Amino acid sequence: PLLNTIILLSSGASVTWAHHAIVGGFKKEALLGLIITVIFAVIFTGLQGFEYINAPFAMSDSVYGSVFFMATGFHGFHVIIGTIFLSICTFRLYLDHFSRQRHFGFEAAAWYWHFVDVVWL
Repeated sequence: PLLNTIILLSSGASVTWAHHAIVGGFKKEALLGLIITVIFAVIFTGLQGFEYINAPFAMSDSVYGSVFFMATGFHGFHVIIGTIFLSICTFRLYLDHFSRQRHFGFEAAAWYWHFVDVVWL
């Protein structure tokens, strides 16, 4: 859980960096920030899957197992949705769909990603 927390908080920093780069008109830095964020998201999802496989309990073992898998599963689902949003934003930024003044789609995805961070904490 600590490693996943560090990864998600780092992804929050990289998406914020990407946002500041877009506002500043620095496309390459914004792309790098978004790519780093997506990589962190994929690593988080992979580690979460690894934890599921190696958990010493199952969903049907106890209330703890049920709550653990349900809570982290819902969060994992939101991470996957956020990863899709951010991947689309990365592609759109590459195609110059965002500018310094017009980037609401990215801002919505960034706000969603910060929501995912806060829910994890």
